[in-house]
Amino acid sequence: MADMTTWRFTKGHGTENDFVLVPDLDARLDVDAEMARSLADRRAGIGADGVIRVVPTASATEESVRAMAERAPWFMDYRNADGSVAEMCGNGTRVFAAYLRREGLEGADEFEIATRGGIKGIRIEGEMIATNMGRWRFLDPDRAAADGFDSLVHVDGGDEPWSALSVDLGNPHTVVALPETVVLADVDLTRAPHVKPDPSNGTNVELVRVLGDAHIAMRVHERGVGETRSCGTGVCAAALATSFWAGDAEPTRDWTVDVPGGRLRVRALPGHQVELAGPAALIADGTVDLSAL
Repeated sequence: MADMTTWRFTKGHGTENDFVLVPDLDARLDVDAEMARSLADRRAGIGADGVIRVVPTASATEESVRAMAERAPWFMDYRNADGSVAEMCGNGTRVFAAYLRREGLEGADEFEIATRGGIKGIRIEGEMIATNMGRWRFLDPDRAAADGFDSLVHVDGGDEPWSALSVDLGNPHTVVALPETVVLADVDLTRAPHVKPDPSNGTNVELVRVLGDAHIAMRVHERGVGETRSCGTGVCAAALATSFWAGDAEPTRDWTVDVPGGRLRVRALPGHQVELAGPAALIADGTVDLSAL
């Protein structure tokens, strides 16, 4: 941990998926698991779904991240609220990009950022920020093609497990097509759903309700966090899975996804890539006294 007793921070959110951003432009700070948990604590800390360290890519500890420095000078070093390291966060990329733009660290309308899930392309669309989330894939494409599903999900209070489809967007997702008899708002997500087969590194679980043509509503339980108001990679996974169930083996349409925190757009791109677009807000700046955490 750095020897400083106070750190600067910015609080931001993307469709109410909220983050504490810690600028570390000189790569001097140690935002370890304990520190991330303390900062994200909603009673004793600042409060957030995750913590983002803003650091030069060339200074990342991981060699695989440092290799991205020539294309993407800034690294989104992300931890979940429980302190666990995550590959990336879709909503977090937009908040990260908004911070880089506000601070003058990036000035173009298109640029790239580094994440543990690879380089992500950013495009500014007025009040919206679009992120190329990169390649996606079904974790078990053979079962997906044969059955449309590859796993089962059970929630507390539910009578029967629900069929689900596993989608990889650099982090793992399990998307549930809710039966017509189940009300999305009534599902208990206070505890992590039980997924079978049990993913070795955990998974985010998305519950989906179709609202209309290329329009769905979603709730999500994020691994290492719990239920959140939004999840960018989860929104993409939900749209891609629902498009697949609708008969689009190669998605081409834009999808509108409503989450408790707002509305996002998902666009399939060539080469099995996908783009997420939505708002980002930086709502507060301050300093935190580390000795009080």
